[in-house]
Amino acid sequence: MNYNLYAIFTALYLVLSILVIVRVVLNNRDTVKTLAWIMVLLFLPFVGIVIYLFFGRDTRRNRIINSRQLSQLQKKQLENDSFGQYEVQHEYIPLVSFFQNAASATLIGSDDVRVLPSVKEFATELYREIDAAKEHVHVQFYIFEDDEFGSLLREHLIAKARQGVEVRVIYDSVGCFNVRKEFFETMRCAGIYVESFLKVRFPLLTNKVNYRNHRKVVVIDGKVGFVGGCNIADRYLKGVKWGVWRDTMLLVKGAAVHGLQTSFLVDWYFANRTMVSGKRYFPTLPAGNGGLVQVVQSNPVGNVRTIMTGLVKALSMARNYVFLQTPYFMPDESFLQALKGAAQSGVDVRLMIPECADSMLAGYASRSYLADIMHAGVKVYLYNAGFLHSKTFVCDDYLSSVGSVNLDFRSFFYNFEVSAFVYGKRVACSLKETFLEDMKSSRLLTFNGFMSERSFTERCIESFARLFSPLL
Repeated sequence: MNYNLYAIFTALYLVLSILVIVRVVLNNRDTVKTLAWIMVLLFLPFVGIVIYLFFGRDTRRNRIINSRQLSQLQKKQLENDSFGQYEVQHEYIPLVSFFQNAASATLIGSDDVRVLPSVKEFATELYREIDAAKEHVHVQFYIFEDDEFGSLLREHLIAKARQGVEVRVIYDSVGCFNVRKEFFETMRCAGIYVESFLKVRFPLLTNKVNYRNHRKVVVIDGKVGFVGGCNIADRYLKGVKWGVWRDTMLLVKGAAVHGLQTSFLVDWYFANRTMVSGKRYFPTLPAGNGGLVQVVQSNPVGNVRTIMTGLVKALSMARNYVFLQTPYFMPDESFLQALKGAAQSGVDVRLMIPECADSMLAGYASRSYLADIMHAGVKVYLYNAGFLHSKTFVCDDYLSSVGSVNLDFRSFFYNFEVSAFVYGKRVACSLKETFLEDMKSSRLLTFNGFMSERSFTERCIESFARLFSPLL
């Protein structure tokens, strides 16, 4: 009897597994992601199906996020602005046009754009600008922790709300799943408008994990903005047990802040279903000469992965050098080929990742790509003064980007992300100098050294982890 039940159960499981695999194939996803899901289903019996049911299906995405509605919201916010034509170097016109057409990202001049290469400097500037707010403060982070950093920021926001300043806060449900409700309720009781993005009841067991808002944006009075990779938690400010936490933010002033405001208010609509717009939030400002900025939003809606495609185009335009920093390196094939193609064309391509990752599996998966790109001529640096969380791109002393985007599948395909692309020498050279300074705290890998320093077991683990990189 027990044998018959076991046989029936096994047969049912096999039928279910085949049906799920057929569904995965018929979804017509990227081939690598399809194969990754098939590997999960084949090598993790029972558990693989559960993981797919919670993390793999796309059925809710289009019900939650309508691509046409998203485009209309972005254009609605841009109606508040009326900007003239700006000139960029001729070779970058196609990139500017692509961002304009694919993401409604307007090229706008700024009064000032400043690189903030440390979290302490960012925190200092953030508190100063919030304290000076007169009209409104908009704050959005993937992670808020109920710790010293989070509590101090909360107190600054509460103080402004009590002065009659409008304060809005967006946090991600999954990024803040372990934060006590009281942390946000205290802000609400003080008159702050607080919303979570795509709220979930069971953050560790839901397919909404695939569609998280990973953006980090602050806008004050529509005149001052911050964007980059930093979240609000003590580890960002105080570091980790093996060293500092290296992150990068941009401080933007002037009309270019309107791009950050658009990003925030579009997300506010999805979180609150309230359209906030008007000259109060988009004040008339001079364009300035501090650099030309396109604030580019990327999301899992539709078939165009805006920021990833833009970076691929930028790699193809590079002539002298490209320097990149990322905490996780698990790119898709198109980005990987563009990176190798740039290096093989004689461009000085340098990639910096942390020597010690904060995720063991992601660390192994990232290392699995290194031999291939080094063989193509990419110079790889392992940052060893702590954890490198910075997400930056700089090219040829002219084009640069700082934002929330990691060079991995999750940022490219599944998350809501934002990056500021800056055209101009001053910011590019500042990021270049920061990269060169970080090189002093990094180890340059050599191909032969990297191949010899890893055991056969480590290589096997890396290869196995790489199979799951589209899912990490």
